[in-house]
Amino acid sequence: MKKLWVDLDTGVDDAQAIMLALSRPNVEILGISCCHGNTPLKNVLQNTLRVLKVCERLDIPVYKGCKLPLLARKQHASDYHGKDGLGDVPDPDPPSLDLLQKKKGPDAMVEAVKKNPGEVTLVATAPLTNLAVAVQLYPSFHTKLKALFLMGGNINSRGNTTVCGEFNFVADPEAAYIVLDRFTCPTYIASWEFSCASSLPWSFCDQWLAQCTVKAEFMKKITEVSRKRAQSQDYQKEITSGQGFNSCDCYAMAAALDESLMLHNEQVAVSVELEGALTRGMMVVDYMELLKKKHKANIMKKFDLEKFQKMLLKSLQ
Repeated sequence: MKKLWVDLDTGVDDAQAIMLALSRPNVEILGISCCHGNTPLKNVLQNTLRVLKVCERLDIPVYKGCKLPLLARKQHASDYHGKDGLGDVPDPDPPSLDLLQKKKGPDAMVEAVKKNPGEVTLVATAPLTNLAVAVQLYPSFHTKLKALFLMGGNINSRGNTTVCGEFNFVADPEAAYIVLDRFTCPTYIASWEFSCASSLPWSFCDQWLAQCTVKAEFMKKITEVSRKRAQSQDYQKEITSGQGFNSCDCYAMAAALDESLMLHNEQVAVSVELEGALTRGMMVVDYMELLKKKHKANIMKKFDLEKFQKMLLKSLQ
């Protein structure tokens, strides 16, 4: 069994990533830690339980993580995900928050990794606050991970939240800096520009959501707001290349589930800018090796989109 820990801020693409993982019979999700991000933490917690309920997997433990960034002002992505994070689709019978575990997210994450040293793959699709807190509290935590897969950052200084910054990193630049500086396990990054360049045709999205299942019907409802936003002229100006369905978080999750999807990665040291007036939160890619960092991250460059589409289709069956 492939053991996963998932750290997220459940918006629409996080929900899609959860469903991807749950569709794989050889995957065990040890736990899910929730973080501020796409929507306030209370919504993230509720949304995560909603997705697990649709998938009939409320047995997976869900933990409350950080509701605020380390230093930055909190911000959300309601323009894309809806105010509640899942397209503002009412749930007449939402799962009770009493289902949440009592232990805090960063502590639970560390405990699970300590119990399974060298076996746990951590997939992070939110601002990296929980991970930064975990490694600050337990400095050797990252050395016991099998690998880290994250969605965040940018490789060509093309932002989607600020001029030069991607949302997850901009939402907590200090946390992103700590994680990229301290984590020395194998690290794989699905950047903003990579996800844009790897977008799928809207015709595939139609096929994906047309499946006659409870999961597909749920996904179709919660994606209406984000699809409308993604097909707007303003959004098309933001993306770097390709026009179509772009489930950012699913690239990191899919790669963690099946590394063969990554057809080409680029190994390079990375960091995060913290002080620039226009560049705060931007991921720095050190091609000249001026940072003198031994640890290199694997930056995803080319993906097996045919296999990726098959995985997405199966996730809603």
